Amino acid sequence: MTQAPPPTDLKMQRTSRDASTVPGLLEGWLAGLLPEGADPQVTLLSGIDANGMSSETLVLDATWTEDGRPREGHYVARVAPSAADVPVFPSYDLREQYDAIAHVGAHTDVPVPAVGFMEPTGAVLGTPFFLMDRIEGIVPPDVMPYTFGDNWLFDASREEQQRLQDSSVAVLAGLHAIPDAASTFSYLDPGRHLSGAAASGTPMERNLAARRAWYDFAVPDLGRSPLVEKLLDWLEANQPADPGDTVLSWGDARIGNMMYRDFAPVAVLDWEMATIGSRALDVSWMVFAHQVFESIATMFELPGMPHFLREDDVLATYADLTGVHLGDLTWYHLYNATAWCIVFMRTGARQVRFGEIEKPDDVETLFHCKPLVERYCAEVGLQ
Repeated sequence: MTQAPPPTDLKMQRTSRDASTVPGLLEGWLAGLLPEGADPQVTLLSGIDANGMSSETLVLDATWTEDGRPREGHYVARVAPSAADVPVFPSYDLREQYDAIAHVGAHTDVPVPAVGFMEPTGAVLGTPFFLMDRIEGIVPPDVMPYTFGDNWLFDASREEQQRLQDSSVAVLAGLHAIPDAASTFSYLDPGRHLSGAAASGTPMERNLAARRAWYDFAVPDLGRSPLVEKLLDWLEANQPADPGDTVLSWGDARIGNMMYRDFAPVAVLDWEMATIGSRALDVSWMVFAHQVFESIATMFELPGMPHFLREDDVLATYADLTGVHLGDLTWYHLYNATAWCIVFMRTGARQVRFGEIEKPDDVETLFHCKPLVERYCAEVGLQ
């Protein structure tokens, strides 16, 4: 079976929204929230389309009058996807994301944007959204992946790359240090959308059950994936005997979901996959995400960044920061591999929806991570 290479332009349409209507809708909404006579004016800037595939992000400026003085704000609106636009996830609760960001901002030194007004009903833009303060920084690109070269991170010195790596791992250490995560973030419990036996067990067992439910949600559009089903069966049969303590898991712990200045994080973004579970979930995700991009660069015979985000280096830094030695991450890599495959199933279905690609005969031709996943499968004897 031939693995399809990534398209030359990986940008994908996320929404069918008419952007020209957004400023007026937001102006009317803000007028009802701000003091009388504020007369808000909204300018919609270009959206963020280099990274992320699960939600719509609107970048905007707002001006208004308050106490007789002109005011201005610079914001990012996080907008829940419409069901008609083939969402990545079966459910998308912005209130959970809002509350998680607010708690992290109030109780840790982890840099997150300040969250502001929230519109939870969908009456304004068609789906719920909330505003965050816009932070100035730069992001390691996904389109094209930073491992392809010709970008600020690839061109940085080894010392600068190491500073970014170490400070990114420190973000995970800071999130995992939040006490009583299971109770503090009970609204992120992985069993919250499950029923029966699937909603019981340890947090990691519930995470795995939720992962299978997510796969089942993805199947009807483009068909089944023998690879994902094989992985899920293996993961259930080989669960870690001791997953360690339960922490807040950011979920999408990629450097592409952080903004940086001077090679240190200034904003931790994209909280739709947040959950509670093992520390290894996030640490593995950060390593595995880089390995995905590295494997794609290798496929195109590019030099890539093999020295960067190496598993042993990341584990050593994490242990230095937390005193916790996580050990082998292979189970978590394969667990996270299922998420990458399911995301490709959903974004592929969305591309079909918007006429960007033809419906494939084999959904696994969309899995740009497949060679990497198969390599890990071979390591554990999974054929």
